[in-house]
Amino acid sequence: QVRLVESGGGSVLAGGSLRLSCAASTTTVGVGYMAWFRQAAGQEREAVASIYARGGTRYYADSVKGRFTISQDNAKNTVYLQMNSLRPEDTAIYYCAAALMAYLRLPTPSDMNYWGKGTLVTISS
Repeated sequence: QVRLVESGGGSVLAGGSLRLSCAASTTTVGVGYMAWFRQAAGQEREAVASIYARGGTRYYADSVKGRFTISQDNAKNTVYLQMNSLRPEDTAIYYCAAALMAYLRLPTPSDMNYWGKGTLVTISS
C-alpha cells in the first residue's frame, strides 16, 4: 500500500503561483509513475501532469503546458507541481496519484493504483 499526502493548496489571485507537494510513503522510484490530477466542481477528474520516476519523462495536459511543471525529489519521496500564471479555470481539487506501471502518455484515472485525498486550489480574478 502506498500512502500519498498532498499539501500546498490555497487561494491566490489570477496570475499568481502555487507549488503543490505530494509526499509518498515509499520510494517514488519504486512506485514508478506519478501524476497530478484535478477535479473541478461538476466536472470529471482529469490528468494535468505526469512523470516517470526512473526516467523523468513528463507529460502535460494542453491546458497547462508552459505554466505547470511536475518534478520529483527521490531523496524525499516527494513529487511537486509548480503552477504559475494561474487562471480562474485552474480552480479545482488537485490529487496526487501513483501507478505501478509506466505509461507513455498522460494517464487516465483508471490507470492509477493509489490516490491522495486532494488539496483545494482556488484562483480568483
